[in-house]
Amino acid sequence: MTQLRVHGLDVSYFTGKLEAYLRAKGFPYELVEMDTRSFKRCASITGVAQMPQLELPDGRWLTDSTQIIAHFERAAPGVQIYPDDQALRFIADLLEDFGDEWLWRPAMYYRWSFEPDASLVSDRLARSMLRDVPLPALLRRWLIRSRQRRRFLQGDGVTRASASAIEAIYVDVLDAMQTALSSRPFLMGERPTQADFGFFGSMFRHFASDPTPAVVMQERSPQVLEWVHRLWNLTPDQFVDQSMPATLAGGLDRLLCLVCEDYLPYLDANEKAFEAGARQVSWQSRNIEFSTAVNPYRVWCLQQLRSQLKSMDGAARAQVEVWLTSFGGASGRMAVSLFRQAVGPMALALAQSVPRGTTTRSQAGTDGVLNSHWRPNHPFHH
Repeated sequence: MTQLRVHGLDVSYFTGKLEAYLRAKGFPYELVEMDTRSFKRCASITGVAQMPQLELPDGRWLTDSTQIIAHFERAAPGVQIYPDDQALRFIADLLEDFGDEWLWRPAMYYRWSFEPDASLVSDRLARSMLRDVPLPALLRRWLIRSRQRRRFLQGDGVTRASASAIEAIYVDVLDAMQTALSSRPFLMGERPTQADFGFFGSMFRHFASDPTPAVVMQERSPQVLEWVHRLWNLTPDQFVDQSMPATLAGGLDRLLCLVCEDYLPYLDANEKAFEAGARQVSWQSRNIEFSTAVNPYRVWCLQQLRSQLKSMDGAARAQVEVWLTSFGGASGRMAVSLFRQAVGPMALALAQSVPRGTTTRSQAGTDGVLNSHWRPNHPFHH
């Protein structure tokens, strides 16, 4: 395969996820470090102001790490990461979505709430993303730190009251992953799936790299730290001969319980707020009241999972529901109800729209109108 060009940054959450996938698949690529001008240039091409963006040798562009992975799993020959079993494929997709979206807040919290972390990353961003801004380095560092704290802390429900709950999410996920990885190299078995890559962006570029959460990982969850290194170092020949998971591996019960208890109630509240035309969504998690902007992209994520489950054959769908109720208890039963719900007209229209994915210069003007609304809170995706 001719070399791909990944436009992003080496501190970026989703750039790290995409890079790990490309390395595991053996796809050669070049990381093209963005600055503010190139960030705007990429957005003008694809209609989406985010990172990473993937430039293909034939001139097409791909956006959204989940959609990029789906594109290559469909189009590219070679070793695959999607489980063959329908029910396991759904669980892997659900875990990928949880890792992508629910760990975003803890990742931003640790990066921008603690002085050593904020100082380190603001300096790196001042020297990379803001290197073309004609201001002294000290002022660039202050600008990026102020912006990120305003957007990703104040703007995403991070308060003194919620800090302990956010920290608990990270610790609980570490503990659940430590259990799952204690008897196998990857979350669902002997070879990686999309679930691994969904957790990798936060675990690699934030929790294992930023000083404060890195100490927690090193002391509490050494198996997770080893998994981070294993996945970053992975090549196709290391797992091509390993079998796809055929059953749900032991030790995933706590992780799936967290999905049912923490993430799916938020997705439900977010969808209801979107359907009502609200700008804000409020929900309770771990006895803390959170309030953030409604996120249309996550409405679309829920709809994709719901549609996937409904399209499966009866036996596979029943198996997924058994797993959710077995591991999630009352929250699992609520999760099954959520996936069975009829969809309102606004959410249905969004679900049927074209997600971020392949685009060309000629498409950017039309797709961009839609795509600019996907992640209003995540323009830089660090």
